[in-house]
Amino acid sequence: MSSITHVTDGVVAWALAQPVPSPTLPASTVDEADVTPGVLGFVAIAFVAIAVVLLVVDMTRRVRRTRYRGEVRERIAAEREERAELDGLDERDERAPGTRGADGASGPDGPGAPPAGR
Repeated sequence: MSSITHVTDGVVAWALAQPVPSPTLPASTVDEADVTPGVLGFVAIAFVAIAVVLLVVDMTRRVRRTRYRGEVRERIAAEREERAELDGLDERDERAPGTRGADGASGPDGPGAPPAGR
C-alpha cells in the first residue's frame, strides 16, 4: 500500500510542477476566416452524412430481405415435411377397396373417403 501512495504522490508532484500557461497569450496571426471550414467543409460533411444515410437504408433493406428469405425457407421446409407425412399416409391407405388395415382404417373407397370427383 505504501508503494502505491508513493507513486500517487510522485504523479501529483509531477503534475503540479508543470509550467502553467500564461493567461495573456499573444494574438493569433491567422485570420478568423481561414480557421472556419467554409463551403468545402460543409460539402464534405454533407457528402459523408448522405453516404451514411444511404448505407443505413441499404443495410436495413438487405437485413430485412435476408430475414424474409429465412422465413420462406422455413415455410417451404415445413410444407415439405407435411407433404412427406401425407405421402406416407397415402401409401399406407392404398389398399384394396373396402378392406380394413391392421389399424382398422378403411381403404381409399371406404367410409370417410373423399368423393371420386375430387
